[in-house]
Amino acid sequence: MGARQVGIIQSLLTTCRLHNVDPYTYLVDVLQRVALHPAHDVEALTPRLWKERFAANPLRSDLDHAH
Repeated sequence: MGARQVGIIQSLLTTCRLHNVDPYTYLVDVLQRVALHPAHDVEALTPRLWKERFAANPLRSDLDHAH
């Protein structure tokens, strides 16, 4: 992974923390949701808006149910 990509990921994780969003929960949800989410509403998947719209009922990883 290049320095630019690392910077993007670090920025995203920092934005999550600034909005009191758990980065793991956010990423698990968004990576599952993004394929079905309408492109015209992609802004809803930013940490700030995701918290308002999806944080109360996030999609979970199958790995979370393994324990």
